Amino acid sequence: MSELMKNIDGRTKLAGTNKLEILLFTLGTDTRSGRRETYGINVFKVREVMRVPEITRPPELPPSVEGMVSLRGQLVPIVDLVKYTGVQTDSKPEVMIVTEYNGHTQGFVVEAVDTILRLDWSAVRVPPDMFSSHVGGLVTAVTELPDGRLVMLMDVEKILAETTRGADDDSIFSLVKPVKMENRTIFFCDDSPIARKQIERTLQAMHVNYLSATNGHKAWEELKKLATQADEAGVKLSSLIQIILTDVEMPEMDGYILTKNVKSDPRFAGIPVIMHSSLSGMSNQQLGRSVGVDEYVSKFEPQRLAETLTRILEGSVAAAA
Repeated sequence: MSELMKNIDGRTKLAGTNKLEILLFTLGTDTRSGRRETYGINVFKVREVMRVPEITRPPELPPSVEGMVSLRGQLVPIVDLVKYTGVQTDSKPEVMIVTEYNGHTQGFVVEAVDTILRLDWSAVRVPPDMFSSHVGGLVTAVTELPDGRLVMLMDVEKILAETTRGADDDSIFSLVKPVKMENRTIFFCDDSPIARKQIERTLQAMHVNYLSATNGHKAWEELKKLATQADEAGVKLSSLIQIILTDVEMPEMDGYILTKNVKSDPRFAGIPVIMHSSLSGMSNQQLGRSVGVDEYVSKFEPQRLAETLTRILEGSVAAAA
């Protein structure tokens, strides 16, 4: 297992190339269907893989939250993905994937890990709507292995929001203040339903209009259409949209490539790009800035997101005055 993960720290160089590496894992053979499905998680978010240590179980936890462990002096919450997904299996999960999102560390208990797969984001597809609704939005993307197996990429942000955080807590939006400008429009893209919902609620609290897309490829197609409309109307595109807000990890086209496309097209001059991601490490922020990102904001911080957007909107108005 240590051999599998020994080079994880050197993999950030893949960012900005529209490539990613995913750690494959399984949750056991489901006794109802007889199937043993393969799942994946972005290696960028994996700190280490280890045998499940002794878990301390405080009372009154959600069913899928096993408890917490101490890792080198840090208390880490542990989520059992087998229980969370409802897989019914006779095998006992023995492996823990330690992950980091937005500076928060947590462990996911799984049956086993397989290997690390390198692929291009263009090979990662959005699942059909009927499938997505059936699994409750848990799977945000799917890719096919050379042996024909389908790998499902889980929406880890949704898992964390429903187990260890209060993403639907109204109080987290209470400090978001309305902007003092009218007719401001922000274009955002994110493949996670839970993240999109939180962005929408933040922008609604700001009294800001918005347009959106579910991945970088769709976002770029919609943005090009807006640019064409602006050209035909004889107006600057910046009069139609004032900010582009993008996630990093998205099927078909990631946020780095989307930013490169925007920054290389003169029609988007004067429209800042804000990267909004749970990949909050300094290396990821530096990579974002290397492709032209103007600001970087961690996910699931509505007040900070609102403050950043408000500052940029007010600055653009002042510059135009």
